[in-house]
This record gives sequence, structure tokens and C-alpha cells, in this order.
Amino acid sequence: MTVYVAFLRAVNVGGTGKLSMSDLRALCEAAGFQNVQTYIASGNVIFASDLAEAQVKARLERALKTHAGKPVGVVLRTGRELVAILAANPFPDARPNHTLVTLLDTAPPPDSLAKVTGQNAEELALGAREIYVHYTDGVGNSKLRIQAATLGTARNLNTIAKLVELAG
Repeated sequence: MTVYVAFLRAVNVGGTGKLSMSDLRALCEAAGFQNVQTYIASGNVIFASDLAEAQVKARLERALKTHAGKPVGVVLRTGRELVAILAANPFPDARPNHTLVTLLDTAPPPDSLAKVTGQNAEELALGAREIYVHYTDGVGNSKLRIQAATLGTARNLNTIAKLVELAG
């Protein structure tokens, strides 16, 4: 069985996409996933499944659409992939709460960093299916816009590290 971590896009952020974590757990259990647990209210759920990643994603997105009445984006990673994301962090000396990883379904286009706008002191780097951003002055003050990140969802490195721990 594979341990997956699902990252839901735009859930419980800025008053949109309300979804309780107890409802999310129940949805995942009803979809046939095992050992389901959530972490914080921003749409992070860990579970095990024998299904392939594409099947897991389709099943979860279908259940979420039925529940929410609209599509809810899901990005999946295995526990091992999350370990690799932490190991590949290009900003190891930066504060983990100031470093965000935007998780994508596919590799970011090679010219992604050339197309950013509003960059000030932020540092950026591409990963395998991720975009790393170190917000030197904090996320709240940033005007950074990353076109390639619009279909992804971001978490800070503290959250990623905790999910690695929970995924065991």
C-alpha cells in the first residue's frame, strides 16, 4: 500500500472553499482510502491506498466535487516524494516558515522563473514538480506572481516536514 498526502487547493483560505477536516476525513474513508488523517485546516490529508496516483486523484476529486458542488483541485505526493522535496530545498538556511513550496501535477515549464512578476527580494528555484520560493521579507509583504504556480497549491516547509512525519 502506498501512503499518499493530498493537498487541496483553495480550501479554507480567505473565507473560500469551506471544508471541515472531519468532512474531508469522512470523504476519504468513503472513497475507500485507509488510515486517513488530516493536518491543519488548510486541506492536507494523509491516507493509504493500493490505487495508482491517477486513480487516487480522480477518485478524490470526484468525491470533493460531489460534496462541494464545484471542482476542488488536488495535488498528490507520496511520503517518499515529500522527503525528497525537503532534501532538495534550495534554501536550507532560510526560515522554514518563510519558504513555500508550490506543488504542481507536472514539472514547471523551464521558463517559469523568467515569467514571474512583482519579484522583489524573493528567491525562487524550480524543483521536479515544485516551485520553491523563499520570501525573504515574509509572504504578507510580497507582490510576487508566478504564472506557472496558478494550478498548484503552496505549503511552507514546516507543514511539509510535519506531513513527512505523519506519513511515516
